[in-house]
Amino acid sequence: MGMDFSTLRTLISRYCVGEENWVDSRTIYIGHKEPPPGTEAFIQQRFPDNRIVSSKYTFWNFIPKNMFEQFRRVANFYFLIIFLVQLIIDTPTSPITSGLPLFFVITVTAIKQGYEDWLRHKADNAVNRCPVHVVQHGKVVRKQSRKLRVGDVVFVKEDESFPCDLILLSTSRDDGTCYVTTASLDGESSHKTYYAVQDTKAYSTEKEVDSIHATIECEQPQPDLYKFVGRINIYMGNEPVARPLGSENLLLRGATLKNTEYIYAVAIYTGMETKMALNYQSKSQKRSAVEKSMNAYLVVYLCILIGKAVINTVLKYAWQADPNRDEPWYNERTETERQRHVLIRAFTDFLAFMVLFNYIIPVSMYVTVEMQKFLGSYFIMWDDEMFDEELGERAVVNTSDLNEELGQVEYVFTDKTGTLTENNMEFIECCVDGHVYVPHAICNGQVMPGASGMDMIDTSPGPGAREREELFFRALCLCHTVQVKEEETVDGIKHGLHQGKSSSFYISSSPDEVALVEGMKRLGFTYLRLKDGQMEILNREDEIEKFELLEVLTFDSVRRRMSVIVRASTGEVYLFVKGADSSIFPRVVSGKVDQIRARVEQNAVEGLRTLCVAYRRLNPDQYQEVCHLLSAAKLALQDRDKRLAEAYDLIEKDLILLGATAVEDRLQEKAADTIESLHKAGMKVWVLTGDKMETAAATCYASKLFRRNTQILELTTKRTEEQSLHDVLFDLSRTVLRQHGGMTRDAFSGCVSHEPPTPRVDVPALTGPGVCVCVSRLSGDCTDYGLIIDGATLSAVMRPGQEDSNSGNYKEIFLEICRNCSAVLCCRMAPLQKAHIVKLIKASKEHPITLAIGDGANDVSMILEAHVGIGIMGKEGRQAVRNSDYAIPKFKHLKKMLLVHGHYYYIRISELVQYFFYKNVCFIFPQFLYQFFCGFSQQPLYDTAYLTLYNISFTSLPILLYSLIEQHINMDILKKDPSLYRDIAKNSMLQWSTFIYWTVLGVYDAVVMFFGAYFLFDNTTFTSNGQMFGNWTFGTLVFTVLVFTVTFKLALDTHYWTWINHFVIWGSLIFFVVFSLLWGGIIWPFLNYQRMYYVFMQMLSSGPAWLSIILLVTASLLPDVVKKVIWRALWPSTTERIQNADKLYKGQLSEFTPLASLHAPPSRRRGGPDNQRNPRRSERLAKKIMFTRWQRAPPDYCTFAPLLRFADGSRHPPRRGHAPRGGAGPETSV
Repeated sequence: MGMDFSTLRTLISRYCVGEENWVDSRTIYIGHKEPPPGTEAFIQQRFPDNRIVSSKYTFWNFIPKNMFEQFRRVANFYFLIIFLVQLIIDTPTSPITSGLPLFFVITVTAIKQGYEDWLRHKADNAVNRCPVHVVQHGKVVRKQSRKLRVGDVVFVKEDESFPCDLILLSTSRDDGTCYVTTASLDGESSHKTYYAVQDTKAYSTEKEVDSIHATIECEQPQPDLYKFVGRINIYMGNEPVARPLGSENLLLRGATLKNTEYIYAVAIYTGMETKMALNYQSKSQKRSAVEKSMNAYLVVYLCILIGKAVINTVLKYAWQADPNRDEPWYNERTETERQRHVLIRAFTDFLAFMVLFNYIIPVSMYVTVEMQKFLGSYFIMWDDEMFDEELGERAVVNTSDLNEELGQVEYVFTDKTGTLTENNMEFIECCVDGHVYVPHAICNGQVMPGASGMDMIDTSPGPGAREREELFFRALCLCHTVQVKEEETVDGIKHGLHQGKSSSFYISSSPDEVALVEGMKRLGFTYLRLKDGQMEILNREDEIEKFELLEVLTFDSVRRRMSVIVRASTGEVYLFVKGADSSIFPRVVSGKVDQIRARVEQNAVEGLRTLCVAYRRLNPDQYQEVCHLLSAAKLALQDRDKRLAEAYDLIEKDLILLGATAVEDRLQEKAADTIESLHKAGMKVWVLTGDKMETAAATCYASKLFRRNTQILELTTKRTEEQSLHDVLFDLSRTVLRQHGGMTRDAFSGCVSHEPPTPRVDVPALTGPGVCVCVSRLSGDCTDYGLIIDGATLSAVMRPGQEDSNSGNYKEIFLEICRNCSAVLCCRMAPLQKAHIVKLIKASKEHPITLAIGDGANDVSMILEAHVGIGIMGKEGRQAVRNSDYAIPKFKHLKKMLLVHGHYYYIRISELVQYFFYKNVCFIFPQFLYQFFCGFSQQPLYDTAYLTLYNISFTSLPILLYSLIEQHINMDILKKDPSLYRDIAKNSMLQWSTFIYWTVLGVYDAVVMFFGAYFLFDNTTFTSNGQMFGNWTFGTLVFTVLVFTVTFKLALDTHYWTWINHFVIWGSLIFFVVFSLLWGGIIWPFLNYQRMYYVFMQMLSSGPAWLSIILLVTASLLPDVVKKVIWRALWPSTTERIQNADKLYKGQLSEFTPLASLHAPPSRRRGGPDNQRNPRRSERLAKKIMFTRWQRAPPDYCTFAPLLRFADGSRHPPRRGHAPRGGAGPETSV
């Protein structure tokens, strides 16, 4: 019994089911080495390999799994049953008539889905087979990524991606740090700093790393990217040394090593257990709204079919109740048939009727839809307007099943960084004690070169102000985590910083920090390097100043600030802090707070990212206290984050405010125009971002998601700390419902409603004095609400059972507020929270169609959750693109994808579905009527060849081609007038009323065909040679009228004619005639009957047959044509108005005609506030600079207008306390 009781207890607690510890932690043996004897028991746990699987099928399960998927479809399963019935019992038609179309449909669909899954397998294999370097027995060996195991020590070089989740052991840098970009994970393309374990950072060769003897205890895999708790036990002697591990030691799969030559790290989570994989939503089969409508219609037609079979079965037995009709001499039954029970006979007859009428369910519709989707998807890929020359990429279609869903989108959920913005920051200005500094324009009261295009009035700062100005510049040069990357020449010799002229560039975890350090460089203070714990900066006099870096208090989303503690060469210790204004101002005890706050607010309104800078001098006692607080917090194994936050809170206080900065994150090209178009098309746009609130809000203003007259409602942690969540929600709910109680939902989306116009309503009590809310189509500028919510508050709202009994259903109240807001911004969102938001909206009572668009791995969950997921081929990896349904190079391409391609796809497939049901009603209803004239004997009206080929050959190609190339409105018009998208919203072309109209039209045509042929030949049933028409001739006549009628119906519905249309439509009619001539003109040896021999030729030799075909086709089509003419004349839709006008202008409508004049009256005037160009800040022709005049009286802020001004003049709302110059805009709380 060498094992003591404590070891036994550890084993039981870890491995017995039901114990919490077993679930919560795992032990990893570095390099698969056993711990020294007597320390702890060595039990190797089983972990998954490093394979990533995004595919759905394998080689072995493809056929059974795909068959199961396909036979879940109502139509496929139904036709399988019909086919089996035809095989089992004696039916009036051959099993081939059902089996052949079904086999065709199943095969084509399986090939399509198999090909798409093969592409996913290919992508997975590329990832799983990529080489990784592993340390084994003191050497670096190469193996495939999929063979990596937990505990392997991995060697990664610069610019390589991490193959799994790793704990950093050592790096090429002496300080044990490495720099990483996590663009594909959290959307941030900037550099982040990670730290090696303190006791292993000195191990720099393969042999040294292989000699490490240690175990890691850490939590089981969980999806939170920013949390990790563990510890490493390093066996130096007999006693292990324990060191804490946190998220700063964890390198995540998908991140890339930067600015570090190499690292050694140990694998702790592999394959589908990595945080990246856990953040993927499980793949589920997405089904479009059109497919759901098809299934609903199918159920209706199934009921009609069963009804027909029941009626015919009952009437057959009623007919045969008369003994004279029961067994006519030509159809005597056998003895066996006489002995069978009447119920069995009735059931057999019922099944036979089902088989006879089963063609009312169009199995070929599914294969036509599959082909239409698959072939139609190439139009997106071939679109030259969606080709990006910079990236050299075209749009990609990963799933063609959702093409028509692009025309039904009601909610768009978009990421911010890299999707709406370019993620390129530019330093604009800084403000020190109220003095404004613009790089290369004005600095220290001196006009710099390049400032000639501005008006400037300034007073030079006094001697004290000069000292504070330089302190501000030093603070920004020191308070950051920026690294200096030195460029190399061709011969490999490194060129660093020479006489202040740098051949290097800056990299950082935040692009803002790089912009600020570069801005300081342009203002005369250059950050040089961090070497041996010393930060070096070059001042204006070209002197190098050194500061010892003592501590870094890293940025986090709760504090919204970061700090550094440095010691100057004089021995003074400084705490420099920078952060969001909301987190700095409350901690400031002195400084020019009012002046700086005014400038910050003005910059925020202009859409700039603002930061405030403050400092505090620390005496030796205060510094010792700070060191003690930080070291105690860092060594804590329990609640480390909480204790660090408390320590930071105690340190960052009693600050002196120095100034503020303004940085611009440029929007992507045409991002604002795209969002504006989506709003006009009736879509609601939500921005879901991990970024902080102020930054995200500024981007929302710049991208026109929030407008100048948008009143911002906040549902944030800050507000819920002041009052309970319950009260905040009810306050917001009361506000929006009082305002928008009477408005239609469409009215807030783009202020263009299809309701009758309502008068202007003034609501001064709600929106501030003088703000007029216009609820009318005459204005495109109505006041509306924008909601801002953060991740923490969202978690509280989504929590299932609130403790407060009065809380009610928070989700419902939240949804009600969101419905009444034209735009919503969700900030500080974790990847899975983004998916939860999408799921919440999907499940709301309206069941709207959602679209999610993003560019990073952090957007994958949201992309998979939404009805339609779109990935952007940005700088942030390819995870979003690989997991999306569609991928586009830039955000601006979304406009054409939805407003043009989506519109066309929906129109085309809607017509396809309705037309298929219509032509099958026309096809099978005469068969039903025929039973009344043949004693319900299950005699087919049409020949077997006609039954089989009607949907496969005679009528399939014209509708397939229509569904691929039809353009009911010119493409330019759809782009120019986004409101046309509203005409097809809410699945309007597949509503029950439209479906019933098409069905009634089909029944009418069938009645006309059958009884028209019946009565026309009642007395004239002779050909020119006196021969009578038989039942097959009658059936062939009806079938000929049928084929011509349904083909002409499609020709009448076609707006866009090309030579291909003409070839296919008239060609299919010619094919039918030629086939009929051949089928009836030859004696086919494989047929045991020749019932169609010479039937078609005999029919065509009769003059009355020709006349009846022409009369019946005309009579069938006439009502639909008359109805369309009357409807277009009296109640035209917007689409029909534009079609008429386009014909009038001979297709040149998009060039000459103002589209607004074609909308239903009263028309919206062209121009107005929405159509004025709102230039980006980075494009401005001249700048407006604010300077402060120092006076004894309270400071007076004067703005000096630039010499050159935009026509718009007043781009920004007036500042607080100033009278509005031309109509007030409500204050925002951002």
